[in-house]
Amino acid sequence: MEHRVISGIHHITVISGSAQRNFDFYTKVLGLRLVKKTVNFDSPTTYHLYYGDYDGKPGTIMTFFPWENAAQGKPQNGEVTSVMFAIPSQSVDYWMGRLAELGIEFDLPFNRFGDQVIRINDPDLLQLELVATDTVDETAGWDNGEVLAEHSIRGFFGAALSLTSSAATKQLLEHMGFSPNAHNETEHRTRLTSSAPFGNVVDLIEGQNLLGRVGRGSVHHIAFRVEDDEHEAYWMDNLRKLGLQVTPVQDRQYFRSVYFREPGGVLFELATDIPGFAKDENVAQLGEALKLPAWYEERRDFIEASLPQLQK
Repeated sequence: MEHRVISGIHHITVISGSAQRNFDFYTKVLGLRLVKKTVNFDSPTTYHLYYGDYDGKPGTIMTFFPWENAAQGKPQNGEVTSVMFAIPSQSVDYWMGRLAELGIEFDLPFNRFGDQVIRINDPDLLQLELVATDTVDETAGWDNGEVLAEHSIRGFFGAALSLTSSAATKQLLEHMGFSPNAHNETEHRTRLTSSAPFGNVVDLIEGQNLLGRVGRGSVHHIAFRVEDDEHEAYWMDNLRKLGLQVTPVQDRQYFRSVYFREPGGVLFELATDIPGFAKDENVAQLGEALKLPAWYEERRDFIEASLPQLQK
């Protein structure tokens, strides 16, 4: 069978604190759209919030488990330690002005591999980077009333993984379809890229000796795109032949997933592009109603009463 590559990032899932604070930051500050409001399938009295572009396309989706009383996390090796969003190449001044106006601290733009980067932290101290890149200049944006469409975040640029050693992770990503693109010896950063329009960058950073802990602001896992169930089955078999421990398929309603730890310790997921977030809502109404899997519907009243009401 022909080797079938993985095109890029599907979504990234993070642990947060306050659901309301998380919603306000990602929709009102960053201008993303809440495309699905559901629950953690293993803990249904906790939200699972999905943000993305207007249509909720793979490669644009940032998801959160908000636990109000979670302890603050600290970056550690074996984790995604920075999430990068793609903004148009001419949008740096706009975002600097917007962040300053909102009182959000940011690092002055700096150049990395030819792109201008603005670094900020979200309310739970997750490191975010706005990367100005001409690769999204021709992509339509979304005006949600907070961020002008022409300057809006288009989706993921990529993610950075902190690792004790990156060699085995690099080899796996190359096998998955990513290609070495650049290296910065000073930062011990190696960049790999794929063919996806969004979320096609993975940076590997080694040698930082990060000894943190999982908590608020920690990335739980990073998911990569597979088109459908056949493509996912191909990769389950492929990864197991490499000696990796891959879970059975999990039905996440809007995609189907398998999970495994890559050699550097980061939790990877493979998620199908299908059926997508319009499975149970019209695109124009994405994120408006609380959506529950069928097995929780009989507990809807209890679950809704247990969840904080998000004020828009």
